Amino acid sequence: MPEMYDVITMGRIGVDLYPLQTGLPLAQVDTFGKFLGGSPTNVAVAAARLGRRTAVVTRTGRDAFGDYLHQQLREFGVDDRWVTSVDAYPTPLTFCEIFPPDDFPLYFYRQPKAPDLEIHEAELDLDAIRAARVFWMTGTGLCAEPSRTATLVALRARSEARERSRGGQGHDPGPLTVFDLDWRPMFWTDDPGHPGADHPVHPTASARYREALAHATVAVGNLDECEIATGEREPYTAARALLAAGVELAVVKQGPKGVLAVHRDGTVADVPPLPVEVVNGLGAGDAFGGALCHGLLAGWETERVMRYANAAGAIVASRLACSPAMPFPYEVEEALVRGAVTAGAPGAGS
Repeated sequence: MPEMYDVITMGRIGVDLYPLQTGLPLAQVDTFGKFLGGSPTNVAVAAARLGRRTAVVTRTGRDAFGDYLHQQLREFGVDDRWVTSVDAYPTPLTFCEIFPPDDFPLYFYRQPKAPDLEIHEAELDLDAIRAARVFWMTGTGLCAEPSRTATLVALRARSEARERSRGGQGHDPGPLTVFDLDWRPMFWTDDPGHPGADHPVHPTASARYREALAHATVAVGNLDECEIATGEREPYTAARALLAAGVELAVVKQGPKGVLAVHRDGTVADVPPLPVEVVNGLGAGDAFGGALCHGLLAGWETERVMRYANAAGAIVASRLACSPAMPFPYEVEEALVRGAVTAGAPGAGS
């Protein structure tokens, strides 16, 4: 029998080089901090901080930055056994600019190709992926081969596992497959879309998203991402379209309007955001994701899961970095009791 993981994530990894000075363009920044990055990798870190047994399936370059990422994963308590190296490509780097409260441009260095897009089907431990209580994948994993095929193979394996254990036992929801819609148009090079449209249109991505949604039990995305997946931007309409595409729980992030969650059983939770003094909004969605996994695994009701995940995201938004900023359970509980997060307050500083 494979070892049981609470959460296995699959996809992007890299080194975040974030300025230690805020309110300045990169050309004027003198000092940077180096951090573990990549959205699904950060989700694994966030879930580990909340006490879950996690692992990530990804690839790095065979270089010093790849060594650094292995070191960081181990320090954060994330199993790195399925993090392998690629000789041909360097470990990706990501820079950002920090202009609080809502402007955080990202600069991805993933050329000529990112190693995490070189995940091959034959390298997957499908027994472990089937057995994990939560499997988390992202839209970026569908943007290029061989990652696209490997991701779809993993999703089909999850569907098989779901059929075998549908319903779970007690509060155990059974195997959950989360599709983080994670729309990054700069990673999709095989279809330019239609530049004249009011909103981005990308037929290739939309088709791949629909294919993946058929195997997912939970979908998570903001309004732009929901539009790519379903063609809909209005939150309730987008949520219903995600349910129609096959998921059981649709989670629509609405930025300052909070988060909407709609379950196939008719449950609706429309939860406002937790007020926060923003330092860096990057990473908040990954903290939300790790907390979402934690709450779903705990069997909480939908509204409680969303409030908890909102609080986790708010805490990270009050901090400078991403992965080391992921909160511990006591910090999330304190934030919920206070009803707000202030940068530098207990449970909010880093």
